[in-house]
Amino acid sequence: MQMSLPIVDLSEAVEDLASGSEVDRGAIFTRREVVDFMLDLAGYTTDQPLHTFRVLEPSFGGGDFLIPIVERLLLSYLGHNLRDDLTPAIRAVEIHRDSVVATRSKLAHLLSQHGLTQADQKIILDSWLIKGDFLLTELSGRFTHAIGNPPYVRQEAIPTELLAEYRSRYSTIYDRADLYVPFIEKCLSHLSTNGALAFICADRWMKNKYGGPLRRMVSEQFHLACYVDMVDTQAFHSEVSAYPAITLIKRVKSGTTRIACKPDINKAALTKLAAQLRDGTDDDSVFEIRNVAQRNEPWILKLFPQLAVARRLEADFPSLEEANCKVGIGVATGADKIYIGDFQSMEVEPDRKLPLIKTADIKTGKIDWLGHGVINPFTEDGSLVNLEEYPLLAAYLEKHVNAIKRRNCAQRNPNNWYRTIDRITPTLMKKPKLLIPDIKGDAHVVLDEGHFYPHHNLYYITSDDWNLSALKKVLESGIARLFVSLYSTSMRGGFLRFQAQYIRRIRLPKWCDVPEHIKTTLVKESSQTICTEAVFELYRLSTKEREAIEIQP
Repeated sequence: MQMSLPIVDLSEAVEDLASGSEVDRGAIFTRREVVDFMLDLAGYTTDQPLHTFRVLEPSFGGGDFLIPIVERLLLSYLGHNLRDDLTPAIRAVEIHRDSVVATRSKLAHLLSQHGLTQADQKIILDSWLIKGDFLLTELSGRFTHAIGNPPYVRQEAIPTELLAEYRSRYSTIYDRADLYVPFIEKCLSHLSTNGALAFICADRWMKNKYGGPLRRMVSEQFHLACYVDMVDTQAFHSEVSAYPAITLIKRVKSGTTRIACKPDINKAALTKLAAQLRDGTDDDSVFEIRNVAQRNEPWILKLFPQLAVARRLEADFPSLEEANCKVGIGVATGADKIYIGDFQSMEVEPDRKLPLIKTADIKTGKIDWLGHGVINPFTEDGSLVNLEEYPLLAAYLEKHVNAIKRRNCAQRNPNNWYRTIDRITPTLMKKPKLLIPDIKGDAHVVLDEGHFYPHHNLYYITSDDWNLSALKKVLESGIARLFVSLYSTSMRGGFLRFQAQYIRRIRLPKWCDVPEHIKTTLVKESSQTICTEAVFELYRLSTKEREAIEIQP
């Protein structure tokens, strides 16, 4: 006998999410020129029989997309002088009650201007508009189009029980995925054959770890038809911290992906660009690539000369870790103000603290230690120390016991309440390592000979094979930036995320395969210019490949 799952009342959690501010709900409002561009790109134009289409708008807010959609539908409908029922043409969902009321009023006025009676307006709007949580809303039938700007909401802002329900329904909520990811999954799942999704949202999922399941879904069942990079454009009515892109994804067999970057936000330019992207017009502002979506691999949508070099190196050389180099990240404590302080004045036993190195300590390109230390509550075997054996540490922790116990890691395991989030391994401090800050414009690599423990804003590389001084020069030659710039997400000002997942993609010969004369140069030569020439020889880079690396933005 199959047991039925208990029915959970999520109404209070949904209301909590719905009652938040625009920022809390992830509400970002799109400029009309951009909306019209996306409708044109998706083929939702007045020369089409729009009354035969079905449009899904998953988060209609103030009607930025919905009102232009209805305007086009009515022009097409009246232009054909048809009497077909309009109620199936649109399904639009919104969680925020006041937005539903305000947008319904705008639509009622629009319908009345086209001669519809109040009775007809009510029938149509009752069918079109749905007040509720899109991710929990049951939808019937398939849609020819899904168009909009899904909400930008981090998991931390979602009530726990609601997030658990989302996870049970949507396979793409993986790792730290933002709420817009399952919005895309649900909309794609409801597309009809040849249907099109046109969204403007953050581009993080196209490369980040958390976007892997959604990228796999697209690669297996859909096709990325168009991609428009909107970073640093005025696409919205307000400034946003996200890095937006417009994607057109279709339920068709794979084909060419057409790409444009940072278009001018004006009606004439966007109308022309939509036609070029839709029709494949040959133009310098649009270029085409194939095979963008491959399983769950990151999407490479720019830097094509550099991509060609990287693909060749990926075929010819092992990865960094295959070359016996380990990549890691420094310690996260969960309470830095308590566990990190001035090394000399920390009132704990001498063997319970370690000198800590942070990004600020290496900003000059060498180590200028500012004197920080980190408390180590672990023994050599990874278990927590017995506080009875360390009275100074016990007294220090007791002064901060309430704050320490409020951390998630402490609440999950009350018996180990004084542990740091990450285990601290003193042998790492003593091990020579290369230190790399997370966010930099170029590879910023500093050698620690084995004196410090890294903070969580630093990544590190250790190796039992490679000479680290030589490896530092390889990474600073442009090789590290080549791979990180391709696989990392965009940052304002041209900065890159030198995170472990991207550093691991760097290709590196095994130390035993490096010719002796190149080893000697990399170990003993102080000139980075001479070392870079040796690195280019090591990787057998052609003149064209060298130029591609050297002109990286």
